[in-house]
Amino acid sequence: MNPDFVWLELHGGLWHTTHPERFRRILVHGAIIPEPDIPESDRWKTSNGPECYPYVRTLGGISLFDFDNFDLKTYSEQYPLSSWDYFVPYRKDWGCAVWIEIDRERVAKHLVSAAALVARWHDEKAFRHTIMPYLEAAYIGELPRTAFVRAFVVREGEQSCHPVGIT
Repeated sequence: MNPDFVWLELHGGLWHTTHPERFRRILVHGAIIPEPDIPESDRWKTSNGPECYPYVRTLGGISLFDFDNFDLKTYSEQYPLSSWDYFVPYRKDWGCAVWIEIDRERVAKHLVSAAALVARWHDEKAFRHTIMPYLEAAYIGELPRTAFVRAFVVREGEQSCHPVGIT
């Protein structure tokens, strides 16, 4: 699949991605929550137990993609082990994804920037916990729906993004 149409939407923004069913639960709850009621087996990077959970999860945070000033080619060369491409345009095992754009100004008080997240990860020597360096940011706590700018769904076999309601 050619993800170029998705990059046109994601470029420059702050985003969270999720499965469409989880997105419906987010809307009902009114927020993205750090520990949603889903099985560990359905979560990212949990097979080796809590000592290897993604770093943002250990902070009680929500993982966000910060595509501000992001250059795909340069990033891929500098961080070849980063798992960003597992999520873009969607998780292959899902065959679809909902991307939620987050209002950077509204979340600034609880946002750990991608650079600050890497620095904290290094300071804490939390190297067993995964991170997407200089791309992954974290929102600490429940991220309210009022901070959503827009959302769209991407599906396998399609070449366009389909807006979805956030209210």
